[in-house]
Amino acid sequence: MYDGLSNSIENLYRLSNARTRSICAENPTGEKGGGARCELENGIARHAARDLGKGWKVNPYIRLQPHETVVLGEVADSGCINHIWCTPSGNWRFQILRIYWDGSDVPSVECPLGDFFACGWGEYSPVVSLPVCVNPGRAFNCYWQMPFRKGFKITLENIGDAEVVFFYQIDYTLTDVPEDAAYFHAQFRRVNPLPYKGVYTILDGVSGKGQYVGTYMAWGVNNNGWWGEGEIKFYLDGDDEYPTICGTGTEDYFCGSYNFENQRTHRYEPFTTPYAGLSQVIEPDGVYRANQRFGLYRWHITDPIRFESDLKVTIQALGWRDGGRYLPLKDDIASVAYWYQTLPAAPFPKLPEKDELEIN
Repeated sequence: MYDGLSNSIENLYRLSNARTRSICAENPTGEKGGGARCELENGIARHAARDLGKGWKVNPYIRLQPHETVVLGEVADSGCINHIWCTPSGNWRFQILRIYWDGSDVPSVECPLGDFFACGWGEYSPVVSLPVCVNPGRAFNCYWQMPFRKGFKITLENIGDAEVVFFYQIDYTLTDVPEDAAYFHAQFRRVNPLPYKGVYTILDGVSGKGQYVGTYMAWGVNNNGWWGEGEIKFYLDGDDEYPTICGTGTEDYFCGSYNFENQRTHRYEPFTTPYAGLSQVIEPDGVYRANQRFGLYRWHITDPIRFESDLKVTIQALGWRDGGRYLPLKDDIASVAYWYQTLPAAPFPKLPEKDELEIN
């Protein structure tokens, strides 16, 4: 009998004892038979539903007031989150998503909402990939499998000064979790600007056993010319000065080549694929948009980077200077690292303050 933890087209025909549940504003606890129970007078859409009454889309979304944190979902059981969908209003960089596993008070996911869904510049840009999809109308979808043994809690904090309207759905199963299942993690970082000759750190301080499964970067270029000569490096299990895995260039790591340039038009060519993409290219407009900005993702689905005890991930920011020499760049770089590991995980670095998160 299939346990129902990880679903794919190859096992959809198999029977399972897993129980499907879903949390949203219409069923905030996810309990069986708990949907559409909101009384008309308590519903956020009571005016629209006033002629129809209870059960007719009475409470389909929530509102977050400035500087408010809400619990989107909390479950005390074992199972796996299979899908998260949401569509937010407002400034996505000022909405902080956190996920806690098994009663921990330390988050394993802490990330601005847009960046988590590979949309870090606060503007809609389509993403068509296996674990993350961003669909028309700013519809954010996450398909990372997230097992839990004693439960989970998901919160959203509005650190901005404006109200947020938030539609969401968290789809999960209650089932037994295999002994070798690790816990999903995602961590955000940003440096603006990167110090001259500085190396950008995507992830550091990881302690435990697991596998690195993805990188998203929102890269703002502060120089003219090509910006992606830098190498990505993975330091595994005690690596010190030299890494075990070393890339050959930024566009190479994100599964492109030669500047992501269309050789016919001589312009950047965005692409979005199941495993990698240059999903967003924001060009200067000659007035207030002065710099090039890029959104890139690389999912290690078929090639996870496995580590036994520790992991560090860095990337260089390199362009070109006169004489065919590398130019260390001072760019605006933000990233999200995605990985699975055993618990407990090391505490994350402090999230940047609001002014340091702001896109400007």
